[in-house]
Amino acid sequence: MSAAFDFMSASAADKIAHLEARLNAALAAQSVHIDDDSAAHAGHAGAASGSHYTVTIVAECFAGKARVARHRLVYDALAEEMRRGVHALAIRAYTPQEFAEQFE
Repeated sequence: MSAAFDFMSASAADKIAHLEARLNAALAAQSVHIDDDSAAHAGHAGAASGSHYTVTIVAECFAGKARVARHRLVYDALAEEMRRGVHALAIRAYTPQEFAEQFE
């Protein structure tokens, strides 16, 4: 998706699709799942625009990286969105091996 995407005006589904596309493109993710947690933050700053998300991402690029380094990769991939509409982002970042061991 292009930089011209108007995050603030987009529908909730389009916002999630945009975030997923950005993460897939930047991190060659094996899987990306995003939950919109905005409703749980009603009354909190930024919640009205639908901007609280939990991201679960599985990507080989996380191998050998500490949690902080993994989160930095995700934040870097979504830098523009973080400046223009994403207020809060909870990140669960796994390698394919870690995800398989924990959830399959």
